[in-house]
Amino acid sequence: MIPHRPPPLRGRVFRGTAAVQAGALTRRQLRSSAWRQLFRDVYACSTLTVSHELRAVAAASVLLPGAVVTGRSAAVLWGLPAATVEDDVELTVPPGTSASAVTGVRVRRAVLAPEHVTRRRQVPVTTPEATAVAFTRSGPLDEAVVLLDQFVASGMVDLDAVRAGAERATGRGCRQARAAAHLADGLAGSPQETRLRLLVHRSGLLPPVAQFSVYRGRVFVARVDLAWPEQRLALEYDGLWHGEPGQFAADRQRLNRLLAAGWRVLFVTAADLRRPEALLARIAAELAH
Repeated sequence: MIPHRPPPLRGRVFRGTAAVQAGALTRRQLRSSAWRQLFRDVYACSTLTVSHELRAVAAASVLLPGAVVTGRSAAVLWGLPAATVEDDVELTVPPGTSASAVTGVRVRRAVLAPEHVTRRRQVPVTTPEATAVAFTRSGPLDEAVVLLDQFVASGMVDLDAVRAGAERATGRGCRQARAAAHLADGLAGSPQETRLRLLVHRSGLLPPVAQFSVYRGRVFVARVDLAWPEQRLALEYDGLWHGEPGQFAADRQRLNRLLAAGWRVLFVTAADLRRPEALLARIAAELAH
């Protein structure tokens, strides 16, 4: 049996009670496979992929119209993998707003400065800079730095602006926001590169240079993840993408160019990051070589 989807509701998010009262659906049809329930009385056409982004847009447009998407939910709207589909959607409403508790939504009451709010996906959302300061306030510090590095690398947010916003921040989590903004550099090509950089940063080893360009004379050789130029030592994170077709040959050619330029290269894998003490000992030995 083909699920009944009235044209006005196809590909849309809507209030179930409103659809029933308008005669578009019966209560039995509302419970069919044509629709997926996102929140209490909020449904989505089953042709839509349920994601945290969809749930955030639905919460701010249908469940609680006028609410501002904030925190990690706002980061998702800006393209960051900051929350999973199961995580609560984060919304902010003005103080005194009446909003009953809804499973799957976390509502905060606060006054947001007008310059910190814009629109995306047709709903109010905090600006990239305000979003960055907000999501770095909570959760593990390193993961906040990972997300902030990704945000800066995407070009959607300026690191200096985030640092300035973190310095002005007050209240819960403001110290972590400042710490995360200080630790971020926006140069990492992947989350694991940020984790590797933070590990080395805290180790007491000689600080490396991130995303260093190696030259042989005036000829560009390669850009490496982390480098100790005086020791001519490069530290490279070897991720899964290096196994893609054609990438192996390109990596070997790049390695040969680095070796010919007099550089040594130490490769790091996810398994190495799970054994930080052994990894740091290897790096220390290479630096002392």
